[in-house]
Amino acid sequence: MLDKDVLTRDTIRMLISEIKRFEIDNKAEAGEETILSIIQKMVKQRNDSIEQFQKGGRKDLADKEISQLEIIKKYMPAQMSAEEIELIINDVIKSTNSETMQDMGKVMGAAKSQLQGKADMSLVSDIVKQLLSG
Repeated sequence: MLDKDVLTRDTIRMLISEIKRFEIDNKAEAGEETILSIIQKMVKQRNDSIEQFQKGGRKDLADKEISQLEIIKKYMPAQMSAEEIELIINDVIKSTNSETMQDMGKVMGAAKSQLQGKADMSLVSDIVKQLLSG
């Protein structure tokens, strides 16, 4: 606030508002895992908005969403690399005896518990598809 950084201030207020909304709706205090889930949801929303604005030719709005996304990502834990995710997915595939794309739900369910909050789940999904189909 002292720096007069309106974008950062408004983005942080939006994040706090989402957390408070969750607490009011669920009549419970948001724990660390819940807050992380809310932040991930906001990141996904920003990514979707950026894609839509770019398709619609609205560079100004896309740039604003990109700026907000960078601010929100500061509050997320460090994300795993694709190589680290692939190692974990390979272990999950072996442990669940998965071989085909029909087993994707089983693999994603097992992987989600290990990777939630540590990796972008859309990247995880892409890696699972790649490993099960190839």
